[in-house]
Amino acid sequence: MKILIAGMDGYLGWPLSLRLAAHGHTVAVIDAGLRRSWVREVGSHSVIPIASLDERLRAFETLTKQPLKFWSGDLCDYFIAQDSVRAFQPDAIVHLAEMPSAAYSMIDADHAVYAQRNNIIGTLNLLHAIRDEQPSAHLVKLGTMGEYGTPNVQIPEGFFEIEYMGRKDRLPFPRQAGSWYHQSKVHDSNNIMMACKIWNLRSTDIMQGVVYGTRDGAPAADPRFRTRFDFDQCFGTAINRFCAQAVADLAIMPFGSGRQRRGFLPLKDSITCIELALEHPPKMGEYRVINQFEETYEIIELARRVQAAAKEFGISAPIVPVENPRVESESHYYEPQRQILIDWGYNPTRDMAGELRGMFEDLAPHKDRIVEKLHVICPDIRWGGEKKICESLLGDSQ
Repeated sequence: MKILIAGMDGYLGWPLSLRLAAHGHTVAVIDAGLRRSWVREVGSHSVIPIASLDERLRAFETLTKQPLKFWSGDLCDYFIAQDSVRAFQPDAIVHLAEMPSAAYSMIDADHAVYAQRNNIIGTLNLLHAIRDEQPSAHLVKLGTMGEYGTPNVQIPEGFFEIEYMGRKDRLPFPRQAGSWYHQSKVHDSNNIMMACKIWNLRSTDIMQGVVYGTRDGAPAADPRFRTRFDFDQCFGTAINRFCAQAVADLAIMPFGSGRQRRGFLPLKDSITCIELALEHPPKMGEYRVINQFEETYEIIELARRVQAAAKEFGISAPIVPVENPRVESESHYYEPQRQILIDWGYNPTRDMAGELRGMFEDLAPHKDRIVEKLHVICPDIRWGGEKKICESLLGDSQ
């Protein structure tokens, strides 16, 4: 299969590109290096040192023994989207090229506008390029479970059946986004669904849970093949932040009560699920939604699991909840469905303890890189607009 990956240089995009090439697919990639610049902007860096983009491209060709077609550019430039689809004529396109942080989108008006402009326009450009240059291509778009919010009912996979006065219909499940970033993903979903309907395109919209981990299931003897690992308040996901906090001899800091429940999955499972979606394309004109997660957990439960894993490495990490910077329900009903991936053969790893041990093994040698950037751990971006300086949290927890 010929697969075009937009957003190859990110946390998920890099190991996904390597996995797909290793499994015999012909891969082409688009990237503008924006993930690196966003992380630099908030004053952080990857805990695990990563190769430069040029070094990665050379390493990819060395590993796969195949030439790699690379477009350096932003999907907000329609020419980049059009040229890549026209020249490569992909069977499938994996769209990971969006700004992925709720907190980043809530910094101020500029960041809110940027998040929506970057994500919505990039996706619209890609949809038009597919329509005009390769309408049979299967678009696999990375969305987020955060689009749904936390409704007080079971969350189906994208749609629900409704019957009124003897008439039945299948309607999109209501979205309840909680940040400008999540709202951009909702607009993406609406735009993709419309494009499939009016242009007869086909797409799988992945509502993905929170991804964690340092390993993708492949050997990483060569440091050039390692993926990035972020721990700052914008780009570090919950478990990743907790592990970095423990390694740096800080307290583990869940937001608020920690009773928020979310779907999570390890990095290698995320890659496996995307590969399954590529292997099971929808029919032309079909807009399909899949919910992608291993299991749901309360945040406080995850904090305790990280605490237990840290103890195995001789690290004593107290759990110190901090004021929740977000506007969200902290205790709520949460029951998403996840059946399509299971039907395709997804077998969830269900080994969080093993994943956490691997994370501590990979992060411990780079403790100094976490300590160097301790200020980025503090959640001082507030959904209400006020910005609190929380350096005292670092002093209290050491």
